[in-house]
Formats: sequence, C-alpha cells, structure tokens
Amino acid sequence: MRTILNIIWLIFSGLWIALGYAIAGILCFIFIVTIPFGIACFRIAVYALWPFGYRVTERHDAGVASGVGNIIWLVIAGIWLAIGHILAGISFCVTIIGIPFGIAHFKMVPISLMPLGREIVPTSQQLPSYHWNRP
Repeated sequence: MRTILNIIWLIFSGLWIALGYAIAGILCFIFIVTIPFGIACFRIAVYALWPFGYRVTERHDAGVASGVGNIIWLVIAGIWLAIGHILAGISFCVTIIGIPFGIAHFKMVPISLMPLGREIVPTSQQLPSYHWNRP
C-alpha cells in the first residue's frame, strides 16, 4: 500500500516539491555560510519524493548551532514553506481520496519549519523504548 501511495504522491505532488527543495538546495550551496541549509534542503527533497514509510525524528546529538540555524531558517524560509504545506494539505484533504496526501503534507510541516537537527528514518525502525525495569 505504501508503494502505491508513494507512486501516486510522486506524480501529483512529490516531484514538484522535491524539485523546489533541490533548486533551493543548489542556491544555498552558492554561499559557504548557507551550506547546512542546502544539505537540509536536499534531505527534505528526498523525503518529499517518497514520504510514506518514513518519519521525521529529532536528533538528540544536535548542538546549539542547529538551534540558531533553525531560528534563521524559520524567519527566512520556514514559515512560508510551512504555510505552503498546510494549504496544500488542506486542499488535498477536501476530497476523500486526497486525505493520505494531505496528511503527508502535514507531516512535512515540522521539517520545513526547522530542518536542522532532525533526521528522516523508516517507520519500521524501532523508537527507543523507555520502560520500567520489571522483575
């Protein structure tokens, strides 16, 4: 089912979103200071091509530079990208068939707001579990 959803997503949204993020990544590589944003754009572009079966998680080893970079990204581009994903998600959710694609757009909002210090992992990968030690 994920493969079918990913193929339909690729045709209707994924290719265009990935192309936009890839172009933004290339533009970010022009200046040395914005290279981390370019790397993040390419990671988001790959995620935008095939979003079903993956999720975004926070990296706990990310430092203060990621936080500062995220604030800069949020002010310059993040808010506009998030608004675009929210509007696209709402427009997809208007139809019953488009609801999974709207949810995929909503899943992209957090990484488009603050891409640094996050990673994209398969949903099959186990999350660290925290339980009590039982005798």
